[in-house]
Amino acid sequence: MRGVSRSITVGTRGSALALAQTRWVVARLKEEWPDTEFRIQTISTKGDRDRSSLETLAQKGDKGFWVKEIEDALLSSRIDIAVHSLKDLPTAQPEGLEISSIPKRVEARDALIGKEGMKRLVDLPQGARIGTSSVRRKAFLRAFRPDLDVKDLRGNVDTRLAALAGNEYDAIILAAAGLTRLEMRNRIDELVDPDILLPAPGQGALALETRSDDDLAVEVAYAIHDRATDDRTTAEREFLAGLGAGCMAPVGALATLKGGVLTLEGWVGALDGTQVIRATIEGDADECADLGAQLAEDMLAQGAQALIDAAKV
Repeated sequence: MRGVSRSITVGTRGSALALAQTRWVVARLKEEWPDTEFRIQTISTKGDRDRSSLETLAQKGDKGFWVKEIEDALLSSRIDIAVHSLKDLPTAQPEGLEISSIPKRVEARDALIGKEGMKRLVDLPQGARIGTSSVRRKAFLRAFRPDLDVKDLRGNVDTRLAALAGNEYDAIILAAAGLTRLEMRNRIDELVDPDILLPAPGQGALALETRSDDDLAVEVAYAIHDRATDDRTTAEREFLAGLGAGCMAPVGALATLKGGVLTLEGWVGALDGTQVIRATIEGDADECADLGAQLAEDMLAQGAQALIDAAKV
C-alpha cells in the first residue's frame, strides 16, 4: 500500500506537550511515508477543559477524560490516527478502535526539579515541600520520605515549572519524558531511581490509535512501531488492567527486557505512604500479557485491592 496516496489527519490534545509529541510522530511517519500528506488536528478533552475535577472523575471511574473526545473523532472519521500518552489511555479500548503502533519509549523515570541546594530527593531537608499532581507519586514519596510535605501541583509543564519559582514548593516531580520531548531535559536535576518512585504503567511511551478497519492508517502507524517497547508496556498495562485500576491509581509498574527475558515489577501503595505492596515476575517476553495478568493476581492476593479502593475515597 506504499504507493497509495492519501491525506492522513492526526488528532491530539492541544497542550504544548501533546503537540510536541504529535509533531515528533508526524516527522517519523513522514520519513517512512514521504509521499503522504499529514495534517494535525487539535481536540479539546474533558481533562483539558476542567482540570479541577480530575480527581472526582477518577473516583467515579471516568477513565477517559484525556482521550474520549479524541476517540470520538476517530470513530466519526474526523481524524485517522490519534496520538496519546500511553499512560493516559484506558486499558480497555472502544469497539472499532485499536492501538496500531507504540513507538520507541523515551524515558520511563520521573524527574526532580529543585531549587538551589535541593537537587536530589535524598538531599531534601526535613519538611521540604514537594509538588506533584500524581496519586502514585504522592503515595510512593510519602513511603520513601514520610517527613516531606507532599503538595498538590496542577497545570501544564510550563505552569508547574513556573510554580517552582514561587514560595510554595522547594522541588517538583514531573515525567522525564515530557521534559525531554519539550526539549527541556536541561531542567532535570535528578532522574529518580525506580527503586524510589516506580513509574506509571506505560510512562514515557506513546500510542498511535486507529480505526480497526482503516487498513491504510493501521499500516502507516505501524511503520514506527517498536516491538520491545510494546512487550514492556503490554506487561505493565495488563498488570494495571488486572488490578482493575485506572491511570490515577497509586500503582506503579516497570518492565525491563534482557535477552528475551522480561522482568516486571509492580507496586501498589497507600496514599498516606504507610504501606507499599511490591512484587516481581519474570518470564519469556512473548508471554508479556500473561506475566502482567499473573502479577496482578499475586498483588490482589496480597491485599492490593484495599489500597486501590482507599485511594478513591
